[in-house]
Amino acid sequence: MRLVIGLAVAAAACAATPAFAACGKVSIGEMNWSSARVIANIEKFVLQVGYGCKIEMIKTTTVPGVTSQVEKGTPDVISETWINSIRSVFTKGVKEGRVVKAGDVLSDGGLEAWFIPKYLADKHPEIKTVEDLKRNWKLFADPENPGKGRFHNCPAGWGCRLVNDNMFKAYGMGDTFVNFDPGSGDGLKGSIAKAYEQKQAWVGYYWAPTAILGRYKMVQLKLNPSDPVGHACNTKKDCSKPHAGSYPPSRVLSTTTKAFSVSHPAEFAFIAKVSIPNATMNAILAWGEKNQGKGAEMAGYFMQTQKSLWRKWMPADVAKKVEAALK
Repeated sequence: MRLVIGLAVAAAACAATPAFAACGKVSIGEMNWSSARVIANIEKFVLQVGYGCKIEMIKTTTVPGVTSQVEKGTPDVISETWINSIRSVFTKGVKEGRVVKAGDVLSDGGLEAWFIPKYLADKHPEIKTVEDLKRNWKLFADPENPGKGRFHNCPAGWGCRLVNDNMFKAYGMGDTFVNFDPGSGDGLKGSIAKAYEQKQAWVGYYWAPTAILGRYKMVQLKLNPSDPVGHACNTKKDCSKPHAGSYPPSRVLSTTTKAFSVSHPAEFAFIAKVSIPNATMNAILAWGEKNQGKGAEMAGYFMQTQKSLWRKWMPADVAKKVEAALK
């Protein structure tokens, strides 16, 4: 863990030198889940020590973060945008010349689905679809409303919350299930851990890559095929005709303002090349969970153990500065 403190000191020292004054101030939107925190802190470190930028980290979530980037021009960089959850806003921003796609930050894309624990699927093989789930709602009885089951949704403010709310409505889940807000990403993660520890029934949304799905075996519910038009409507709060489908394969992007891509071409080129395989990210997240690592600590672990990967993201002279800061 001391490694990260050293990284921060080195980064601050490099950023303070006159030779690094050209980059100026860069704001990075740090989403509130683990993989996004890792990527944001990797980018922060490299931009500081390799490009001499002064970094402002802005804590945010998908919908307000991307909306702010489109409408207000801040933050300059968002490290991990799950485009399925915010497509209409992002597409509008691209058309208006306000934002641009930098790169596919998760090279394998992301998985979003509704899950039940594997031990529950093994015990109740009859539960495979949403209709099966509704018939067996009593297994998932909500402690606060035992007349219905509990479906664990995303926290309010997350892009997936809008999609799940619309899917919940389209599948007619409200007759037998409570649409439960876990309050935070940690609350959602903790509900899976608790269910596993006590071998309780659990159903809800989750995504990969994540340490939690690497640690706990979960089984996807079979949802109807995804429809592009239907899913686009599901991403809107005022969707007039919610679609009973599934999440399409998700591209996970790094995005920047158009202004940043023009004013910082070298830094933009670096952001555009940041791309991490899911297996690598799962390993980093698992290390972080085991060692109680925060975003900066997991980023430090990544920089120390994945040199062959991150060297490809930057010119040799920049990589040399970054490597020197790691010693």
